[in-house]
Amino acid sequence: MIDIQTLLIFFSSALLLALSPGPDNLFVIAQSAQNGRAAGLVVTLGLCTGLVGHSLAVAFGLAAIVRASAMAFTLLKAAGALYLLYLAWQAWRAGSNAEQGDAAPALSSRSLYRRGIVMNLTNPKVSLFFLAFLPQFVDARHGSMALQFLQLGLIFILATLIVFGVLSLVAGGLGERFRRSPSSLKIINRIAAAVFVALAVKLAFSER
Repeated sequence: MIDIQTLLIFFSSALLLALSPGPDNLFVIAQSAQNGRAAGLVVTLGLCTGLVGHSLAVAFGLAAIVRASAMAFTLLKAAGALYLLYLAWQAWRAGSNAEQGDAAPALSSRSLYRRGIVMNLTNPKVSLFFLAFLPQFVDARHGSMALQFLQLGLIFILATLIVFGVLSLVAGGLGERFRRSPSSLKIINRIAAAVFVALAVKLAFSER
């Protein structure tokens, strides 16, 4: 097992990384502002479920395949970019409905949870980041490498839950004030659409 001091250093690093602006926390902020605190928390759970997948990929060598295969990397990022563009279109359409006074149907928890999972798993940069970051805290003298990778992955997920949970509460609270007004709701949805498009473009042009 990894020693406590190393785990504390890793946890502190994970907290700082979760706080730094990136696709996942911007996605959480946009969803929370658009759909409320609870929606942001559910999306966060979905993103963290995706991180479980990335942790397993690193532990069992699948992430190395993505790094080595240009086709696998391209297919994953293309799927992620297309999905973000689809969410942008939905947000834009919701903004048009708000302008006309039509309330958009509330998204189910299952739909929000699925959004988080898909958003995270279709971003190959997460697996490549894990592949580069986690090994720095792993030592073969401490036992199974795979178990150490999984341990670090779980700690990273805990840090992400804490930071993204706070972001969900703050962004959802701020967005609640604006969602009461159709015109303000339109602005929120249009901003969310712009964020999704920006994330899609960033992912589409990312390199290994």
